[in-house]
Amino acid sequence: MQPDDALVVYRRRRNFAKTSEPKGGASRGEVSRKPAFVVQIHDASTMHFDFRLEVEGVLKSWAVPKGPSDDPHDKRLAMPTEDHPLEYADFEGVIAEGEYGAGTVILWDEGTYRSTSEDRRGTEIPFAEALERGHAPFRLHGQKLHGGYALTRIRRGTGREAWLLVKKDDSRGARRGAPDPVRARSVRTRRTLRQVAAGEDPGQ
Repeated sequence: MQPDDALVVYRRRRNFAKTSEPKGGASRGEVSRKPAFVVQIHDASTMHFDFRLEVEGVLKSWAVPKGPSDDPHDKRLAMPTEDHPLEYADFEGVIAEGEYGAGTVILWDEGTYRSTSEDRRGTEIPFAEALERGHAPFRLHGQKLHGGYALTRIRRGTGREAWLLVKKDDSRGARRGAPDPVRARSVRTRRTLRQVAAGEDPGQ
């Protein structure tokens, strides 16, 4: 599937004359660079974290109500949402009232990731294929999140699909869990949700 085809649902849900969210279509750099990941905190009708991984030219996205944890004992429910354009990895701001997903968004973490998906013989398989199979391990190299994680599908079919996001028990594991989203600060601007909603400039 081409990126533009994957973004049909994303674009249909938004009025780009009213929202500052990116429409998609631009490149974020050289194809040879490592794929990106981003975690955004979204104060919408329900506060949640959005976990996004760059896969085949789009950001595959999951809403994680309690946020990703660095504690291997935590199993975080992750609900798939529509694919987002790569430019969404740079989005921070306020989605206007009345628009889909209305509310404030901050960039909580960002970085790159590396797929560690293998078949039973130990042969590396494409990350998109691993997602299709329902179990996709990877390593995060972020400013806040590090080390091994895995997304595992726990429900599919006629009902809404559901996944678990779990930290691997490795040297980068901890017992901190997820941050308080109200007090958390943007990895780019150091602003809180409240400061972004109030239109405060970075550094104020």
